[in-house]
Amino acid sequence: MAGHNRIDCKFAALRSQGSKAFIAYICAGDPSLDATRALALSLERAGVDILELGIPFSDPVADGIVNQLASQRALDAGATPHGVLDCVRQIRRDSQIPIVLYTYLNPLMALGFQAFHRDAEAAGVDGLLILDLPPDEDAAELAPVGGTCRIRLIAPTTPEDRIASIAARADGFIYYVSREGVTGEQSSVADSLADRVAAIRRATTLPVAVGFGVSTPDQARQVAHLADGVVVGSAIVKRIAQFTGQPGMAEMVADFVRPLASAAKFGNR
Repeated sequence: MAGHNRIDCKFAALRSQGSKAFIAYICAGDPSLDATRALALSLERAGVDILELGIPFSDPVADGIVNQLASQRALDAGATPHGVLDCVRQIRRDSQIPIVLYTYLNPLMALGFQAFHRDAEAAGVDGLLILDLPPDEDAAELAPVGGTCRIRLIAPTTPEDRIASIAARADGFIYYVSREGVTGEQSSVADSLADRVAAIRRATTLPVAVGFGVSTPDQARQVAHLADGVVVGSAIVKRIAQFTGQPGMAEMVADFVRPLASAAKFGNR
């Protein structure tokens, strides 16, 4: 298990304030790594508590079309895993926002797990979420180095005994995927959310963050009533694509995020 890092400290601070975490996903390198650094700082000012940075990958099977296109744009712009880690180092010059890398297995295999984990921790990464690595296959040689958290996914179809098994191998927080299928904006919050979050809480004391489909302040508010954190990705990535090339793009995206963050953090009061 990882020790206390920025993720643990952030959730503890929010809990003491009676607030919830707002977690934003963006694809690193979309439209450029310099833009990602500017976006990270603007998003923090807009109320983002934890930043998920996607490592661009050519076959992002868990992602919907919005995030797939972002990944392709980042690859076309020359983003690499090493470039993403350098971007994290640049962000760390100005910010201590908790950062989770959202990635697939292949890029890490190409670099070597231990080398990547060491480089990630040295760069200032706090957590790693590997979308296509089942916990059962997470052998000792793949384990995080030092204080980096291994974030785990739980799906709507995960049975309760497996929830307990996954949670026992998790650090930082549990990421509950609120819908089957791929990432993307949805028109409503899943009806099963309350029951599923309750089932996860029976298995772990870790915070539960809910994502996949949250795209409006009202949805963020509904999720915040039930969970410890709200994750928004595709809706933000869509605005990055929409505003790219316009002056002040990072601030325009932050303006979109601000009401989402406010609803997630304070909507439960």
